[in-house]
Amino acid sequence: MLHSASAGLVTGLTLIIAIGAQNAFVLRQGLVRQYVGPVVAVCALSDLVLIVAGVSGIGSVVEEASWVLDVVTWLGVAFLTWYGVRSLQRARRPQSLAAARAGAPSLRRAVGTAVALTWLNPHVYLDTVLLLGSIATAEGDGRWWFAAGAGAASVLWFTALGFGSRFAERLFSTPRAWRVLDVVIGLTMLAIALRLALG
Repeated sequence: MLHSASAGLVTGLTLIIAIGAQNAFVLRQGLVRQYVGPVVAVCALSDLVLIVAGVSGIGSVVEEASWVLDVVTWLGVAFLTWYGVRSLQRARRPQSLAAARAGAPSLRRAVGTAVALTWLNPHVYLDTVLLLGSIATAEGDGRWWFAAGAGAASVLWFTALGFGSRFAERLFSTPRAWRVLDVVIGLTMLAIALRLALG
């Protein structure tokens, strides 16, 4: 039991701790302290749903319906390109932290962006549903403990990233720091979009 849960925790953290579209968005929301709780909840709950789906064996269905992944891929390419371009446009007019907070999106838009960055990313299905699902299967009777560990990793990571980013507030107090952040986020989004488009 403990072995399976620990394996799930380590595997989950290994897959989720990477610079990606979802993490970049959570970091930005945490820095401006806008709707951090709802954004973290959307990302963590989405991961939990996907983990349960993978451990339940839905990964085989995803493999069979490859056209679904194709549709998600191209929707993801379009969304990530749009978001990346927006970030680069923001970098041309850098803000201070106070201005970034004042110009933050509405709750509905923030949650919608979190949903899109999660569910329009085909890597989520490949990593969380297929990969985690197949690793969990190898745990046999301990697969649900493995899923619990992976789910805990997701909750811990998004909570730490969203609420812990406030400790970097001093670092992002100048317009120059926000310019760098927006350029990094924009280039990350465009790089992921390009990688998805090229397969």
